Amino acid sequence: MSERKVLNKYYPPDFDPSKIPKLKLPKDRQYVVRLMAPFNMRCKTCGEYIYKGKKFNARKETVQNELYLGLPIFRFYIKCTRCLAEITFKTDPENTDYAMEHGATRNFQAEKLIEEEEKKIQREREEEELNNPMKVLENRTRDSKMEMEVLENLQELKELNQRQAQVDFEGMLGRYKEEEEREKERQKEEDERETWEILEKALVKRLRDSDSDSDQEREQGKRKARSHIADKPTDFLTSTAAKTTDTQATNSLQGGVKHSHVETWERSVGGLNGGPLGQLVVRKKPGSSAPKSETATQLTAKSAQSKMDPKPTTSPANNTQPVAMQSVSSLSLLGAYSDTDDSE
Repeated sequence: MSERKVLNKYYPPDFDPSKIPKLKLPKDRQYVVRLMAPFNMRCKTCGEYIYKGKKFNARKETVQNELYLGLPIFRFYIKCTRCLAEITFKTDPENTDYAMEHGATRNFQAEKLIEEEEKKIQREREEEELNNPMKVLENRTRDSKMEMEVLENLQELKELNQRQAQVDFEGMLGRYKEEEEREKERQKEEDERETWEILEKALVKRLRDSDSDSDQEREQGKRKARSHIADKPTDFLTSTAAKTTDTQATNSLQGGVKHSHVETWERSVGGLNGGPLGQLVVRKKPGSSAPKSETATQLTAKSAQSKMDPKPTTSPANNTQPVAMQSVSSLSLLGAYSDTDDSE
């Protein structure tokens, strides 16, 4: 495998390199190379930012009449990624960097400017010390003084770090937690107090509403009592009793009963059809109405004759006659009452 990749070439013994023709190429000719942006830059035409490391197909050429210690300086041409404007920069072997030439501005040059300023100050100081030995002494005393100040500052920082190292962080956290718990308890107490105040307000309002309602009910009760003062509680009973006696008298004389009085009787006493009274009262049979009416008429006739008789017997043997008359009169009344329809 190694024989195929031969790097050495065969030169015959009669080889003469002077006979090889040379190409006549211009010295400022350009080559197309692939490179990356060496620094951050911003296009002057459109303001597009081009960051370090962006790849371009650039054209490369050698700068004429510019050398640094015999080293050539190269120039590169690239195009903006947005507006296609041409941007050029070249190598800077003196500072081992690249220098922006045309089409864009370099960004973030602060560090580079500081380094250049420090180098410039150092160069001037060295030139002064070469010709002035007193300047060398002053610079040395200044440097020693600065070193002393730096050491003092460093010692203060160390002491400060030691103080912070002695801080009890666990104790600080514990105190912070206690304060947090106290704050929570205080918030809880405030919330409870607010809720109690709201409940008390609602209770007072409810009591006021209930008092107003009770006052209204009392006024209504007083008005009803005043309206019923004229009526006696026994007026209803006396009126119903009078009505019942009137109906009994009219029924005994006319032999008829009105249904309206039956309704008042049932309203006041209750119906006899159902309930416990229905088992005690026995209804009158329809067939037994005629003989009862006959006995009632006979008894009324006999009582009338006894009343019409002006000479009653006063013998001791006939002392039972008034008692018999009394029983007959009560029986006649009972028969007259049983003949009415109210018993049904």
